[in-house]
Amino acid sequence: MSLLPASGTSSWPAWAAARDPRLPTLCALMAAVTAVSLSQLSALLLQLALMLVLAAVLGTCWRTLGRRLLALEGLMIMLLLTLPFTVPGDPLWQWHSLTLSLQGLERAAVVALRANIVVIAMVVLLGALAPEQLGHALGRLRLPDKLVHLFLFTARYLVVLQEEYRRLRTAMRARGFVARSNRHSWRSLGWLVGMLLVRSMERSQRVTQAMKCRGFKGRFYLLNPQSWCPAETGLLLSFGGLMSLPLLLEYLL
Repeated sequence: MSLLPASGTSSWPAWAAARDPRLPTLCALMAAVTAVSLSQLSALLLQLALMLVLAAVLGTCWRTLGRRLLALEGLMIMLLLTLPFTVPGDPLWQWHSLTLSLQGLERAAVVALRANIVVIAMVVLLGALAPEQLGHALGRLRLPDKLVHLFLFTARYLVVLQEEYRRLRTAMRARGFVARSNRHSWRSLGWLVGMLLVRSMERSQRVTQAMKCRGFKGRFYLLNPQSWCPAETGLLLSFGGLMSLPLLLEYLL
């Protein structure tokens, strides 16, 4: 299994797939900022409903979305089990020194809804973009060059490091290694991590030398043509109008 989300995790319709990658990037940022700006449960539920409707319109794979959310819900369950007992407020249930407060329960629900909305926005809006497309979109949006370089290098070489890890694990299994909870196993796994770091550093040095031989001067030239047309502007404004509905409900409440 790849360490990076595979491109095409959602099957966008033709009208959406033909859009500039900067459009879903800006929409995802707008959705995340809106989610963290809300504090009312009703407003957050409205934004969650809007994001699910958008997922249906864009033809998002519900199974993929469920797997992404499943990785998040483990942390959210821990939050729901601990936060209501640590925030003071009106008691709903009490046992000895443990007090379940209404305000703590609401706080945990708000945090959980915010996190789920952000993950849904990332999967729905960025799930169909290849990492290279997203990196070029970030570069076109004038983000710092070092950040764009770091993202593109990560997208390129995580898969290479994963292949190196598989080779090392295959070599260990060929020598009869079976992971157990003992000193030998932990020491062997430590050597595995150390060898992976050493080989990663060696590869990074070779890549740096190869780039310098090709005239690299600290900047990537984005040759991927991207054109922003009035349709993108209209779609961005329409999405902004949708995200303004939860903010309006938050203001009214």
